[in-house]
Amino acid sequence: MRVSRCLFVFALVLGVPARQTFAQSEIGAQIRALNWEEGPTTAELGKMATIEVPEGFQFVGKPGASKFMELLQNPSDGDELGVLLNVEDGWFVVFDFSDMGYVKDDDKDDLDAKAILESIREGTEASNKIRAKRGWPTLSVVGWHEEPYYDADTNNLTWSIRGSSDDGESINHSTRMLGRRGVMRANLVTSAEEIDAALPVFNEMLGAFEFTSGNKYSEFTRGDKVAEYGLAGLIVGGAGVALVKSGLLQKFGKLIVVGVVALLGFLKKLFSGLTGRQTADSANV
Repeated sequence: MRVSRCLFVFALVLGVPARQTFAQSEIGAQIRALNWEEGPTTAELGKMATIEVPEGFQFVGKPGASKFMELLQNPSDGDELGVLLNVEDGWFVVFDFSDMGYVKDDDKDDLDAKAILESIREGTEASNKIRAKRGWPTLSVVGWHEEPYYDADTNNLTWSIRGSSDDGESINHSTRMLGRRGVMRANLVTSAEEIDAALPVFNEMLGAFEFTSGNKYSEFTRGDKVAEYGLAGLIVGGAGVALVKSGLLQKFGKLIVVGVVALLGFLKKLFSGLTGRQTADSANV
């Protein structure tokens, strides 16, 4: 099903030059053209898992999710399996899967938040070099919004990073769901002002997340591929100089940049006036 509402997920600023407004309109058209599904529905995250899409949300799977990230000026590594967008408040969740293998959780009691934060800063700086070359905005790491913690019952690892860009502060709230063959990454991107309201909804949605049969963490069997690093490595992509040389630090340590402050304000105004089912082209933007 095509998206029933107009989806503008970029920093829209009133009074910008006509050329910039035209460029934003073009981006909006490309976002609307993605194969969005409207909730409530059950969405597939590749062949690895499923997620329930609640009412008031839109979902786009692969390859639309990767295109969505590029349109938001975030380098895509091609691993994105889906994007969940809250059409009322504008925040969104990006799902991607890494087939790194079974991640042992032996280090669950030894997560060094200070050292991990420094590694994330290094990864973000590496990613910023790519952004700068493309003329995209860069991001600086302010600090933890929520230090890493691991839930041994659900095999979920969670943390939140507070980032800053020219458009203000944003929160990258991340949960890693451990599976038999790798890790599903769920990244919630929202503003600092919206995080408290978004988190309960985000956590409820993750409660309906499920790995498909044969891919659950509990289904690990001897002989399966085992990841080269543990829980701390999931946050920064590993540890040490070898990561920088291999490019893994840049891949896993990067944060998502988006003009959150201007973006969310615009989306709230846009969607608050839309009721019922409408076609993408019927919204006046």
